[in-house]
Amino acid sequence: MMEETWVVVVRSIIAFLTLIIYTRVLGKQQMGNLTYFDYINGITIGSIAGTFATDLSSKAWIHFVALTIFTIITIIFQYITLKNRMISKLMDSDPTVVIQNGKILEQNLQKMRVKFDELTMMLRQKDVFDITTLDYAILEPDGNLSVVLKPENQPVTAKDMHMHPPKSKLMTELIIEGVLIKQNLKERNKDINWLTEQLKKKNITIQDIAFAAILPNDKLYVDLFKDQFSEKTDMGDYKGPF
Repeated sequence: MMEETWVVVVRSIIAFLTLIIYTRVLGKQQMGNLTYFDYINGITIGSIAGTFATDLSSKAWIHFVALTIFTIITIIFQYITLKNRMISKLMDSDPTVVIQNGKILEQNLQKMRVKFDELTMMLRQKDVFDITTLDYAILEPDGNLSVVLKPENQPVTAKDMHMHPPKSKLMTELIIEGVLIKQNLKERNKDINWLTEQLKKKNITIQDIAFAAILPNDKLYVDLFKDQFSEKTDMGDYKGPF
């Protein structure tokens, strides 16, 4: 029993390290743009790696070769789809318009096997709560929804107002689960005295903070472990345990 346990441990470590190396080789496309091909391919590679780690009835080398071959085939197909648009379309499919001029195209929605509840969820994720404000909504090959607002509903930009705002900055993580990231404090040209002063104003300590960050406007955003809400928002349409 102990011997089998150690074999599984060693195989699991090898499978884990192999997956890390191969996913790095495959690039960020595997994570960032999961098309149908990427999704099925990812499941298959993961299944081979799992069998590699736990199937003691066969040699580990066979599973390692299968994992390597599958990765090489994926790289070849990635290269082919970059060079050949027709094959790329066959592999990844086309974008599909599901809303046009504020009207839902039910046939396209059914063709994509997307329910109305799923569509409204994706619209909320795009900060769209009024479907009549849309000119188009397009379901992308990776499952994401792209939206185009009607001209009268599009937000006014600085360019429209002939303004010249200052250069944008990024939000910088500062405290995570009560631990201060000192390097990030220096990167934003702040010191511990500045942080102490900001926390004094809020009457809190670093240990009270679940997450804190310096916003692009140099203000401090703080989220505490204990958040106080007078009323919690419930989006469910029935009372249940979940």
